[in-house]
Amino acid sequence: MNNLYMALVHFPVVNRKNEPIGSALTTIDLHDIARASMTFGVKGFYVITPYRDQADLADQVIRHWTHGEGGRLNPSRKQALELVRVVPTFEAAVQQIQKERNQPVVTIATSAKKYKNSISTRILKQKLGSNASHVLVFGTAWGLAQELMDNCDLQLDPITGTGEYNHLSVRSAASIYLDRLTNG
Repeated sequence: MNNLYMALVHFPVVNRKNEPIGSALTTIDLHDIARASMTFGVKGFYVITPYRDQADLADQVIRHWTHGEGGRLNPSRKQALELVRVVPTFEAAVQQIQKERNQPVVTIATSAKKYKNSISTRILKQKLGSNASHVLVFGTAWGLAQELMDNCDLQLDPITGTGEYNHLSVRSAASIYLDRLTNG
C-alpha cells in the first residue's frame, strides 16, 4: 500500500449533539494508529489539529519516541512514530501529500454512519492500485463534521458488528480498515 496515507482529524469534528467542535488529542491514538500504519505499509500518518497546545503535545510525544530515550529503548516504536506528521488543517495534509508524491490525492472519509454512495473496502482496495495517492480520513470525538465528509472524494462503508451498537474507538476502526484493505 505504498500510496495510502492516514489522517486523524481533531477539527472539524462533531460532538454527541452533532455540533461542530474541535477535540483534544489522545496520545494513545498517535501510538496505536502509527503502529497499525507501519504494520500495514502506510506511507504517512497525519494528525490534524489547529490548536497550538495540542500540536505541541503531539510533537513532544513524537520527539520522545523518535529522538529521545523512548526511541533508543524501543526502536520499533520509533520507526512507527516517524510516520506521524502534525499539521493544522486537512488541506495542509493533502497539499503535503501532493508535493511529496507529485500525483493527485483521493480523499476517503470514514464514519460510523452509512452514506448513500459509500463504497466497500473491497472496492477501495481495487482503487488503491491507481496512479494516485489516497488518504483515509478518520474523525475524533463523534466523527468528522459534515462539511469535511462532503468535501472528501469518497466515503467508506462503516464497520458494523452484530448488533445496533456502533461506536468503536478510532484506533480500532483504523486497524480494522487497514486489515480489510490489506487482507480482506
